[in-house]
Amino acid sequence: MKYVSEFRDPVAAKSVLAAIDKVSDALGATAAKPIHIMEICGGHTHAIFRYGLDKLTPPGIEFIHGPGCPVCVLPRSRVDEAVQLAMRPEVIFTTFGDAMRVPGTGKSLLQARAAGADVRMVYSPLDALELARRNPAREVIFFGLGFETTTPSTAITVQTAAAEGLTNFSLFCNHITVPEPINALLDDPHMVLDGFVGPGHVSMVIGTHPYDFIARDYGKPIVVAGFEPLDLLQAVLMVLTQISEGRAEVENQYARVVPEHGNPASLAAIADVFERRPSFEWRGLGEIDLSGLRIRERYRAFDAEEKFGIGYGAGPRALAEPDGCACGQVMTGRIKPLQCPQFGRGCTPDTPLGALMVSSEGACAAYWQYGGARLSTVAP
Repeated sequence: MKYVSEFRDPVAAKSVLAAIDKVSDALGATAAKPIHIMEICGGHTHAIFRYGLDKLTPPGIEFIHGPGCPVCVLPRSRVDEAVQLAMRPEVIFTTFGDAMRVPGTGKSLLQARAAGADVRMVYSPLDALELARRNPAREVIFFGLGFETTTPSTAITVQTAAAEGLTNFSLFCNHITVPEPINALLDDPHMVLDGFVGPGHVSMVIGTHPYDFIARDYGKPIVVAGFEPLDLLQAVLMVLTQISEGRAEVENQYARVVPEHGNPASLAAIADVFERRPSFEWRGLGEIDLSGLRIRERYRAFDAEEKFGIGYGAGPRALAEPDGCACGQVMTGRIKPLQCPQFGRGCTPDTPLGALMVSSEGACAAYWQYGGARLSTVAP
């Protein structure tokens, strides 16, 4: 299979769905007693809803939406600190578009821009670096967000800034890692998880072995998957097959993209620029040990937290969610978006309470856009 159309072939999809039905029935899975499969990546959540896979798979399969949306897991304290940086008159604050509308306790970055802050959307950290070159009298800060997928480009940008001596460029680093929050979820006695669909893009960078602990220590199968309908259906079938055979292994459905040992050049750039934080705060999960990255000492001149004395550079702080916001519960798979009393009422894409409704990878945004939620949740 070489072309996108082949991964969306309805005939092939029906064949895989029939196999899923057969294994699901053999396992005795029902709507009342389903098999719980967590798709870690927010991109997978959106693909499941975009293609209606949650409706095509049997009722004995329940998808649990994991914390794989980096904007969504960003705590409000970090949004507040980003706004604080952006409001400084000497600063040009640059960010990916997803983060613009995420609410803090006071303003979002979009509202900060409306209030006069120089906030600019970029498509790459290298765009921010170019702004620093063109504006030597201004401090240009890049809002570094994302899992291991986006971390290499940020690392290369910091290396380039150091090589060029661009002292007016800095990074507000919020890069995080995937395995640690999964470990935290598996340690939660209230979580019921039977298997995982592993992230595709992250695994392209880190490979498959960082997930070994899931199978080895917790006895849960995980299958790294691509983003097309047949990718996800095949991954579900592979998870079910492992369960039916009493196996718990790390398998790679996305082998056409994901190498077993990841991307050595990307991993080398990350290792050169970043080191693990002792801990990092996640929305809905709290502080998780060794789950965030910070800039190494040799590149500390490009660390906005150190440069401007905010964030973990000034000591951590935790902020509660706004009243009625259930982002933390949704993001950790404890409830579905439709179970949040604010969904479609007090929280919409135009007036979000939390990041899950505005991020392109947020579970609430997926339900709103693809799940027919607008019709089912509008108050009479």
